[in-house]
Amino acid sequence: MDVMSESSLFHRTAGQSVGECPELGVKLQVFMVTFFSSLPQENRGPVLLQLVQRLGSQHWCAVPILFLSRALSHLPPCPLLGPDGLQALREVLRCTMITHQVLLRGAAQCFLLNSALSLTDVTLVTLDDVFSLLVHFRADESLRRGTPLWNQLCDWLDDSEGSFRPCVRESADGTSTSSEIETVRGYVQHQMEFFLRVPASTDQTDSVPDPGEAELLAKAILLCVDIEGRTQRSGGEQTTGVSGGMDSLLRPLLDTLSRLHTNVYLPLRKTDKSLQLLLRLLQLTPARHTPAAVLQLPPARHTPAAVLQLTPARHTPAAVEKEQEDSVTVSMETLVLGVVEPIQEFILRRLSGELQELCDVERAELYLSVLKEVVLMYSVLEWNHSKVQEAYFPRLLRYVLRTLEADQIPSVAGQVSRAVAMASLAMTCEVAALGVFNLQSETTILLVHLSSYFYSPAPPPAPPLSLVNFNQTLLKPPTAAQSTGVSEQGPLLKDWGRMAAHFIRDQWTCLGYGRRIGPPGPLELPRASGSLQAAIEALSLLPSGLVLPVLDFMASMLPQVALSEEALCVEAVTVSWKLVLGLSSNPHDFWPTLQGFVTMAFHHSLLELTEEQAPGLTVTLQQIAVELMELSQAKTGVFNVLIQHCCHTWLPSDPGSEGQSQSDAMFSSALLHLDILAEACVYGPVFRRDQRLIQEVQVYVERLGEECAANTAVPSDNRDDQFPRVCVVAFLSRLQPSNQLHERLMEELVLCLLKKDEAISKSKQRYYSNSLQHRVKNRVWQTLLMLLPKLRGEFVGTVLGRVFEAGFVSNQASVKYLIEWKMVLILVQYPEHIDRLWACFSVDQEKTKTSVCTFLSVLVHLNIIMPQLKEKAVQWRKALDVILQWCFSHNFSVRLYALLALKRVWGLEGPGGADGLGGLATVVKACLHQAEAMQSTGNANKNWSRIQDHFFFGGFHPVRDYSVETIFYTFPSLSEVFEDEWIPPWKFEKLVDFSQSASLPLRNPVPDLSQIQPGDWIQQDKGDQDGEERWAEVQKKMTPWRLGIQEQEPELGLVPQQRAARLGKLHSALLVVASLIDKPTNLGGLCRTCEIFGASALVLDSLRHVSDKHFQALSVSSELWLPLLEVKPVELADFLQLKKREGYCIVGVEQTANSQSLKDYKFPEKTLLLLGNEREGIPANLLQLLDVCVEIPQQGVIRSLNVHVSAALLVWEYTRQYLPTTGVKSD
Repeated sequence: MDVMSESSLFHRTAGQSVGECPELGVKLQVFMVTFFSSLPQENRGPVLLQLVQRLGSQHWCAVPILFLSRALSHLPPCPLLGPDGLQALREVLRCTMITHQVLLRGAAQCFLLNSALSLTDVTLVTLDDVFSLLVHFRADESLRRGTPLWNQLCDWLDDSEGSFRPCVRESADGTSTSSEIETVRGYVQHQMEFFLRVPASTDQTDSVPDPGEAELLAKAILLCVDIEGRTQRSGGEQTTGVSGGMDSLLRPLLDTLSRLHTNVYLPLRKTDKSLQLLLRLLQLTPARHTPAAVLQLPPARHTPAAVLQLTPARHTPAAVEKEQEDSVTVSMETLVLGVVEPIQEFILRRLSGELQELCDVERAELYLSVLKEVVLMYSVLEWNHSKVQEAYFPRLLRYVLRTLEADQIPSVAGQVSRAVAMASLAMTCEVAALGVFNLQSETTILLVHLSSYFYSPAPPPAPPLSLVNFNQTLLKPPTAAQSTGVSEQGPLLKDWGRMAAHFIRDQWTCLGYGRRIGPPGPLELPRASGSLQAAIEALSLLPSGLVLPVLDFMASMLPQVALSEEALCVEAVTVSWKLVLGLSSNPHDFWPTLQGFVTMAFHHSLLELTEEQAPGLTVTLQQIAVELMELSQAKTGVFNVLIQHCCHTWLPSDPGSEGQSQSDAMFSSALLHLDILAEACVYGPVFRRDQRLIQEVQVYVERLGEECAANTAVPSDNRDDQFPRVCVVAFLSRLQPSNQLHERLMEELVLCLLKKDEAISKSKQRYYSNSLQHRVKNRVWQTLLMLLPKLRGEFVGTVLGRVFEAGFVSNQASVKYLIEWKMVLILVQYPEHIDRLWACFSVDQEKTKTSVCTFLSVLVHLNIIMPQLKEKAVQWRKALDVILQWCFSHNFSVRLYALLALKRVWGLEGPGGADGLGGLATVVKACLHQAEAMQSTGNANKNWSRIQDHFFFGGFHPVRDYSVETIFYTFPSLSEVFEDEWIPPWKFEKLVDFSQSASLPLRNPVPDLSQIQPGDWIQQDKGDQDGEERWAEVQKKMTPWRLGIQEQEPELGLVPQQRAARLGKLHSALLVVASLIDKPTNLGGLCRTCEIFGASALVLDSLRHVSDKHFQALSVSSELWLPLLEVKPVELADFLQLKKREGYCIVGVEQTANSQSLKDYKFPEKTLLLLGNEREGIPANLLQLLDVCVEIPQQGVIRSLNVHVSAALLVWEYTRQYLPTTGVKSD
């Protein structure tokens, strides 16, 4: 169990794709079944109990406990768990998993419930034990009605009914009894009776009861009704009995609710508990009806139909439709309808002056929640709707306004009345915003006059625009302790701070609604600036989790004063952003606050401002956007909020639609913030190993579908790190080339992306596969390829030179394919540029080197370009002339590319086209004959076959296969880019509304390309272990480390070790990898250090360093006593994976956010120490493979040590820790 708690064990192994169950997870399932099957029957229960108790007795990360729960759920059904087992499961749910990610926590809950259902001995547990466990399975995470898990639970309770151990119950007269047969209905009826049984008289100052009892009973009622309904359906009976069954269960509750308004002697605790139970029942059975229409507020701009819509939850529309027709929901609505009037009358009476104790503030929250639910549920009933908006709420509002306008009384009763009144007003505004009240109703008319209360003139001596009703505070009443000089507060005032904060929060809820529904147009400047200043002050008064209404209000104020009060706007935005950053460790409040901030700070009116109009504000917004993107590198999903908001703001309307001119005006602001769109095109952080593990396990859970109820219960948070790219591609797909603004945006975006690519090429002449530089380049060319059909021909001509220039750069294979594909498509669409392709072959050969292969690859597809060309014979002859000169290149790969191009081009004209070539035809035929004659020449034959079978030259058709699917999913998968770079087409269908067209289809029309396996021709490509004989090996002859340590010993290891052994020297298990270091002096000093401290071997990028005089000057012959291995930098990833499988812990010498201090770190005995490059450090693709990063504590100003010095410190620390076992002697 101690070993299983380590999350890193659950990483997927080589060959597994994202979303597959990790190898250890699969083996754990098999092990659990085998292990428990091998135990004697009498030992299985105790062992399982110990295992579950260990899950609850220590801290577990989300991933290990998920897969352990999954393994337990695979145990065959067997009665092993009794009351102690269910108690242990409760502890796991209550304590261990409380801080885990929501989806993973929900999935683990599902697996644990499955385990409980199959492993519980029902004869040992009571229904009390069962439902005490079930109450910890949250409806919004796992145990949701309508899911397969809920239905499975119903079946289990139905099958087990009559077998549960009877409960010992206390009757009304105080005696204890036990029933012989325990049924779910009997249990629920007894629990209902017990729940509503309260003392005849209770103190009016009692606090609100714990809602946990209501949660348990509500869940039990719904399970009971569903069990009986399923039994009726399986028996062929009519389901009309559901209503009768629910009526009999709820009758005690309904009787109590019906007497709320008339029976003034009803105990307060009983009314509270009955309303708590009603509220939970209504929340667990969502209403089938929604308000007639969302209130149509005066629009600030024309908004087209929402195009970039998120999927609100993971459940399917069919499941939603089924839920809407749920007979239980219908019965619930029908039964509650009979008592809705007494409920409303009672709540309105209580809110209108009866709540005067401090504990009544929480009680008011309960009343307002129930009132909101019943008003929304029955708003479609005309008689109730009319009474609500013309009688109930007007009466409440008049009382509220009288209370708020009256002089404050510094007493508990007076301040509680004001707090309840403001909360009632805020709830009314929330309900009104949902469109429940007609615009002509008395309730709406009263709400319109809210501004007269908040903006009423202040009494002297205050200025007339002091806005005294903004940020009103409650007057804390004096306590007995204050009068006696004791500093302690009485228990009645312990929640005063919370009540005061909610009082201010509710004010801003009312202000925001009043601003939206009030008179159209801007406020007077003094009033608007004063309101914004008050909002800034509120941000400092309120707890961070209560500021959303303030941000909502600020969103309507900032555009009005942006030009006249720029400094105030900058302050508002800056203060708000600091507040959001402060919440980054609190996910519950962070995400809604971030959404509110982005809506406020990036309001369309602010995005339209230029630097000339508001220089300070525009610079502030640009800086915040940069910081927001930086934050998204560590917190997945942050940038998603910004790009979704911006794309929706800039969303183009359909041509000719109403409001297109206004939409174009807003769209023009996108040109001012092109950097946001450009960043979205290349967005995708490289995550730490632990972050990537969480994401991959979440994908695994999502792929389980309905098998895991958490996928239905947990709303989609849409924090997919691919969402920004999906969102911006969907946005670009809607741009119309005929619109000049759209055309300009696309062209400027293309130039910006080309600049990004060129900057990487200049700064990093060589970059590693799947490094951040590789990924950014790949994303750049994917976007450029996707935009090509929408660009003007003249513009394409101006950037074509830069596209060809990119072909001369040394790029990874996936980038190279995209550039070549773009060249082919440009020449197909604009064949007049063919001469510029021929010019590329005339560039100095020293510059082209092997990059000429890019242009030869274009000629392999000349058959697609040729039909568009004029003077086909002339162009065909030019192609032959160009290709032939490269058939005799000294570079093997260039010759192969040239021969393949020659074969394809020669086949275009056929034998008749060769008549005018004279002796040249003989040369061509000889070259082709020589290529085909490679049949018996070993590696040459393999490489000739591989290059012809490679997907880019085989099944791929540049025109037919042009689609979003090919660009973003198929090509990356065939190029062996890491799987987290593949964007499947279903994301464009589900996350956004993608605008398809004939020129840019979403899916590939033919499946041929998707059925091709990745090739291994290009040197940068990587294949499986069985594909070790590569073309690259023709050049490098051998990969020494692949031979294995034992096979290397004769060549590299045996002689140094023998020499050392003769002198009595011992080696440690430390392996030092310096393949990224390229300075011979550093390598020589490092070799000397490793030999002195007994490292097992030193790994270099090339053994040629040993003969370098600078190396030898510092190594002083240590290379004769130390095994040296050769591993090229491009092979390091595979080498590290191999060593991990051999049990090595991969330690990086790097400063990261989670690096450990050298003075505190305990090295494992089998340690591989990876050293970074002198300038660049450890590349991103290798950082992902590290098990831990270690840094050296420093006190100086300069934050960097020489790599040899750093390595020496770590090697010595390792040696010091293992000094007793390594035999190292002191000097």
